[in-house]
Amino acid sequence: MGLGSDMYRQQILDHYKNPRNYGELEDPDIEHVGENPMCGDTIKMFVQLEDDGDTIERVRFVGDGCAISQASASMLSGELQGKSLDTVEEMDRDDVVEMLGVELSPMRIKCAVLAEKVAQDGIALHNGEEIDIEKTQTE
Repeated sequence: MGLGSDMYRQQILDHYKNPRNYGELEDPDIEHVGENPMCGDTIKMFVQLEDDGDTIERVRFVGDGCAISQASASMLSGELQGKSLDTVEEMDRDDVVEMLGVELSPMRIKCAVLAEKVAQDGIALHNGEEIDIEKTQTE
């Protein structure tokens, strides 16, 4: 375990203890919730779009759970601002793991990608896609 890995662990703990963009948005364009039933993590994301209807202006989240899920939501909320909806839909687990900067076990991957999946499912619903979910789950 190198010094770089310790730095990323500290960054994860900082985002967990001092989450960025925590809270709700009034009248969001996109609002969606998800959970990781294996771990008990929950995240609800709120997205406000710019006037073009395609660029993310603001992201907020509320939730509860392990350090990885909550830090990932905090970090992702900052990363998504200014991105197009298509860009967010194209993200995958590797993007989230790279953002976190640490190796994760398969069980922890589910915690890490919860916020990404909630955002993507919320966008899909916003775009009128026929997905049969009320709540996103990572299993």
